[in-house]
Amino acid sequence: MKICKLCEEQAEKSRNGKPHEYLIKIDGLRIFKGHNKRGFEEQDYQCLTCKAKFTQSTNKNDLAWTLWRG
Repeated sequence: MKICKLCEEQAEKSRNGKPHEYLIKIDGLRIFKGHNKRGFEEQDYQCLTCKAKFTQSTNKNDLAWTLWRG
């Protein structure tokens, strides 16, 4: 399935990038606790237009926005 232009741009956003207007939260926020308060959070989103799914992560070792294909 082809993704919309807004989702193509979303996949390139940095850690501070906000979700575009057609991305909605589809699951609850996942909080991962680490040592010395180095935890991180993940949130899943789905596009209302093209149905693309993303995960936004605050983990410094992950991509800020991961586009799931398949």
